[in-house]
Amino acid sequence: MQQNHSAWLTEDLKKWMQKKGEDALLAPIPHITDAVPPHCPGTAHHPGTIHDYYSNGDYWWPNPDTADSLPYIRRDGQTNPGNFDGHRQLLRRMRTNIAMLAAAYRLTKEERFAARAVRILKEFFLDEETRMNPHLSYAQAIPGICDGRGIGIIDTLHLCDVPFAIQALAPSPHMTEAICKGLKSWFAAYLGWMLTSPNGIAEMNEKNNHSVCFFVQAAVFSLFTGNQKIADFCRENYKHFLLPQMADDGSFPLELARTKPYNYSIFVLDNMVTLCYLLSTKEDNLWDYTLPCGAGIRDALDFLTPYLLDKSSWPYRPDVMHFDAFPARTSFMIFAGCVLGRQELLELFKSLPMESDDDEARRNIAVRVPYLWVREETIV
Repeated sequence: MQQNHSAWLTEDLKKWMQKKGEDALLAPIPHITDAVPPHCPGTAHHPGTIHDYYSNGDYWWPNPDTADSLPYIRRDGQTNPGNFDGHRQLLRRMRTNIAMLAAAYRLTKEERFAARAVRILKEFFLDEETRMNPHLSYAQAIPGICDGRGIGIIDTLHLCDVPFAIQALAPSPHMTEAICKGLKSWFAAYLGWMLTSPNGIAEMNEKNNHSVCFFVQAAVFSLFTGNQKIADFCRENYKHFLLPQMADDGSFPLELARTKPYNYSIFVLDNMVTLCYLLSTKEDNLWDYTLPCGAGIRDALDFLTPYLLDKSSWPYRPDVMHFDAFPARTSFMIFAGCVLGRQELLELFKSLPMESDDDEARRNIAVRVPYLWVREETIV
């Protein structure tokens, strides 16, 4: 990686991360058990326990043509504010607090940040009374149709920051060997569920951003738990299953066909770049890998970058919702900017607000704190 992190790791960004870490010291500790899903329409009870993650599909709405509103009907791109998202919000809050505390600890070496972060990790993942079970059997359920779906696994994309936070916390005496072992066991169990459950297998084989996000998670969790076989599996799927979803011009047709083509195009590129960043080796450099037609990740960057720098030139329809929220600061601008020397992406990252005030934009940013993903020895 080129050592040009000064182009984005500004003093203002460092101060902001430390301030967010200070805020996280005072924030309530989130637990998956803090929000209990309501009884699902059409079922006698919620199918899981208080330790089982549950959510409803975003784009599903009550049926206006039936007395009981079942089965729900789909309105692509239109989020139903009445759907249950309490567990998703708690998981995101946990991730953000831990990531900011870990970043503040890495910046300052102050143990108060590490102590709080480790406590949150322990209570969310390990403690019997408050832990989240390592599966997503009931994610993105649809009332009147199903108790959970494979595409719900995208809900845990936000967990990808957590292993990097754990690694940043490793020097702290608060991150004991037992806690670290317990956390690795949790992520190994979740990865195993992803790879073997019907929902996980269905998500892995989706032919759009869902499979991309599946493999981002599998790559992070396999590297964290030392599962090189699965990391290799993710690398091969990037080359032979995910990249072929891209057209010769670098666009992703399945994302352009959605009702939010700008948002989804950014989202899929962000996660494809993350896979290149995670899985590239000297022997197998995904940044340089191309399809038989000659197209690779550089073409995807070439396709979208002009529309990030000048949104008014976007030639496709505007997104049905949240169009004004994008672009936002996104990690692929750093990863591709640093590795490939794309200064325009680094400058774009710096020009955008520290964080978006739009919840849709924040939800679609997989890597909340890219500073944790960058090796310390590469920062100059």
